[in-house]
Amino acid sequence: MADIIHFRGPVLTAPDRVRHGLWSVDGRLAFNKPDTPPGRVLDGWVLPGFVDAHCHIGLGPAGPVEPAAARDQAQADLNAGTLLVRDAGSPADTRWMQGGRDFPVLIRAGRHIARTRRYLRGFAEEVEPDGLVEAVRKQARDGDGWVKLVGDWIDRSAGDLAPSFPAAVVRDAVQAAHDEGARVTAHCFAEDTLDQVLDAGIDCVEHATGLLSRHLPRFVEQGVPIVPTLINIATFPDIAAQADAKFPRYAAHMRALWERRLERVAEAHAAGVRIFAGTDAGSVIRHGRITDEMLALHGAGLPMDAALDSACWAARSWLGADGVEEGARADVVVCREDPRAVPETITALEHVVLGGRIIR
Repeated sequence: MADIIHFRGPVLTAPDRVRHGLWSVDGRLAFNKPDTPPGRVLDGWVLPGFVDAHCHIGLGPAGPVEPAAARDQAQADLNAGTLLVRDAGSPADTRWMQGGRDFPVLIRAGRHIARTRRYLRGFAEEVEPDGLVEAVRKQARDGDGWVKLVGDWIDRSAGDLAPSFPAAVVRDAVQAAHDEGARVTAHCFAEDTLDQVLDAGIDCVEHATGLLSRHLPRFVEQGVPIVPTLINIATFPDIAAQADAKFPRYAAHMRALWERRLERVAEAHAAGVRIFAGTDAGSVIRHGRITDEMLALHGAGLPMDAALDSACWAARSWLGADGVEEGARADVVVCREDPRAVPETITALEHVVLGGRIIR
């Protein structure tokens, strides 16, 4: 007998499109009523399972975590409605989590690639400029179509943020990833780093706290999205306080980036830059906070339908995943009220359904 769930409430198939009548039949979505009665009936507003576009399953504050801890991280994400994760770099091999019924769909990026002694210890494959291209090729072959570069970090000799690698080497590295069939995303805090990675043909930018008006047309013309990770950027004042004594210039820079974080996101959205929701969970940020990030984007000036889109329909399309459509895998969340009108409803989901199985 078929395993059938009837979703009896309104179904958001896009930010501005509502349908009625949806079923999960043996783990696949259908808009036509099946002949067999459903085993369960769920009420509420139906959306595609949330996407966390910047998440680090398998990573902890000191580097890789044990499988049991990675499992707990994934479970926290599932409970919050995150059913698709774009890994943004992890030193742990999490391929064992893919293809099963118990974890979010996971798109891996392999390990971060950083400059030697210019990033958090234990997180990245650390290389000098002459090794960057080969490191990118290696991670492109090891991941699921994404490579993660650390575009900038504090340069202690300069006392401030600085690009990790020379511009020409970054261009060669991005081209090498493209040759391998992978896209490249880059951690970028500072202003000048954005010029460097845009010149290199980057495919996505993480954080983008240094966004200036001169960058906006290039992001739009080149089709490069940003993942602001606002709940992580909220830690900048603490980082600056710790750095004040030894690196006052860096501390002042981090505070200035933090002070304009909301304005920059609003300006990017108004200019037409694509924005996707990501928590940066896995080191400082705990897992299971995708709805906090969506609400932070709304608080920064995105209309609620756009904030939802950043983790739902547009995010899934960007990553090549199905949304709420005929025959798609039944990965959906159910809210009590219309989240476009009542944003806080996403923080208390009625149901989470993964592959047609009710997990919450």
